Amino acid sequence: MWISGVGHRWGRIVTFALSTTSSPAVSRPLWTPTEARASASLLHRFIREHAPRLDGAGYDALHAWSVSKPDEFWGAMADFAGIRFAAPPSSVVADFDRMPGARWFEGAELGFADNLLRPDFDGPALIAIDETGRRKVLDRRAVRAQAAAVAASLEALGVGPGDRVAGLLPNCAETVVAMLAAASIGAVWTSCSPDFGARGVLERFGQTEPKVLFAADGYFYGGKRIDTLAKTAEVAAALPGLRAVVVVGFCDPRPEIAAIPAALRFDEIARETAHGALAPRALPFAHPLYILYSSGTTGPPKCIVHGAGGTLLQHQKEHILHCDIRPNDVVFYFTTCGWMMWHWLASALAAGATLVLYDGSPFHPDPGVLWRAAERERIAVFGTSAKYLAALEQSGYRPRDQVDLAALKSVLSTGSPLAPSSFDYVYDAIKKDLQLSSISGGTDIISCFALGNPMLPVYRGELQCRGLGMDVQVYDDAGRPVQGRKGELVCASPFPSMPLGFWNDPDGAKYRAAYFERFPGVWCHGDYAELTPHGGLIIHGRSDAVLNPGGVRIGTAEIYRIVEQFPEVAECVAVGQEWDGDTRIVLFVRLMEGRALDGRLVDTIRAALKREASPRHVPAKILAVTDIPRTLNGKISETAVRDAVHGRDVPNRDALANPEALDQYRNRPELAS
Repeated sequence: MWISGVGHRWGRIVTFALSTTSSPAVSRPLWTPTEARASASLLHRFIREHAPRLDGAGYDALHAWSVSKPDEFWGAMADFAGIRFAAPPSSVVADFDRMPGARWFEGAELGFADNLLRPDFDGPALIAIDETGRRKVLDRRAVRAQAAAVAASLEALGVGPGDRVAGLLPNCAETVVAMLAAASIGAVWTSCSPDFGARGVLERFGQTEPKVLFAADGYFYGGKRIDTLAKTAEVAAALPGLRAVVVVGFCDPRPEIAAIPAALRFDEIARETAHGALAPRALPFAHPLYILYSSGTTGPPKCIVHGAGGTLLQHQKEHILHCDIRPNDVVFYFTTCGWMMWHWLASALAAGATLVLYDGSPFHPDPGVLWRAAERERIAVFGTSAKYLAALEQSGYRPRDQVDLAALKSVLSTGSPLAPSSFDYVYDAIKKDLQLSSISGGTDIISCFALGNPMLPVYRGELQCRGLGMDVQVYDDAGRPVQGRKGELVCASPFPSMPLGFWNDPDGAKYRAAYFERFPGVWCHGDYAELTPHGGLIIHGRSDAVLNPGGVRIGTAEIYRIVEQFPEVAECVAVGQEWDGDTRIVLFVRLMEGRALDGRLVDTIRAALKREASPRHVPAKILAVTDIPRTLNGKISETAVRDAVHGRDVPNRDALANPEALDQYRNRPELAS
């Protein structure tokens, strides 16, 4: 049916019509940008300069142009972002009808590090802080000088284009410098967080065989110092072809490195006076830049290779147009170097931003640690995970009551679907006038399929819009596009940040099998999603974790959104248990300290799921656990829980940060009846 609603187009409040298959009234936005803010956004400037005929036409029209005219859109984006090409492209895209197989910006050459450290930006580049209170500031001149020195040292060690350089490092300034140094000479950067175990590191770096390993002597977390030199020595000894280990003194200024073979000190190779200015090599647009790793919970981690040009252009689009990041904006993302968001954050240097790097616990010594940093550093864009926002709410901390967030204009959230209650919390407890952007993409594309928009309203529980240039659709099981119904999140056309391929996959068979077998010629991302009447998106969880009781598909996030609103519940995980020729839902809950799972709470949870979702969402069993297995990247592993419930071996337990948690899910007597 057709209903009227109130929406927002490019800063003007207008009446529009929405087509919907259900009858509930259109929800009111939690936030709508003022006309002045929307009109002053970089996205609006991009429209005026590169698509003036679409000014005032609405975001759907702009998005349609961006996916139907990829040569026009991506060429305009490269121009608007000021991408520094050493050699211009002969075309924007060739073979666009091939997926995979499209070729972007052929003939173009550029330097990734050169674009991130553009000389036309000045001021601080990096502000590195940690939970001990230490603070280091590097301006762009210092970053360029240190990166030049490290690059020269890498070349002296025999590192050249295509060679791998690895980082087992905290989120500190030295990590960014090392990455830029590697990129500047055409080496491929690959990293893990130092909290990975030795086996988890070797399952990743052992496949990609770096020539040089950057590692720290340790890190701090939750008030404790964790030493990592012994682990580094173990990893180094097992990596064939490793020529040197460069040790960053993160805990001690001069750690003891004698036990590590071929060890060097970072501070010695990064001396600014030792070498000349940074002179990045000009390399093809599709030259490999990063190797990122899948979670590895269903087998050895996939080594996903991303190109320099596609990564740069895609990140510039997201930072400038979707996040409205401007020169000298201070940008923060709570992340480790084992998560794709670290790479996304680093690219914001190309927009002229100052990056805040934080390493440590976000709740030590108390829940206000990151928000005091936001006040002190005048952070404009604050990025984090949905889990952090839920935990912050449960802690009772209200940033707006404790700190001055006048500079804050956006909060970003990713890692898992952001619950509607967390939307309410952000606007109630953090700041009323800000753009809350729940964003979704992944390691696979090193970017986002859906994200924020500074010219559109924010609706509770929804990602604001599909990314420009991303032909995002939702398919049913027959491969037909659907609206207002749940289905598979796909991207029906090529985009620049598609992987170059997988490492050690010469014929591309593993790459094609991972994304293109379900719907040939279409990227199938593995998310269970729904396009909304507002033009936004709702993520209902991973497709491989979809529950199917009685043949009805249910996304796990639909359950989590409701259950995790209960103050007694810290977090939960739901899986489907094969039972009596069908599937039944089993819900495991980790309770807040001092709480118990009694009959009253079980009945209340079931009643809420029935009332707010449907009778199909009500679990057959609700059981308490004290821990939930997570990947090394911090994501709940529903597949591991499902295997444990069924008594199956869990592949690659070393991909889990806490594999011992699985013992709580095996052989539960409650699951036998």
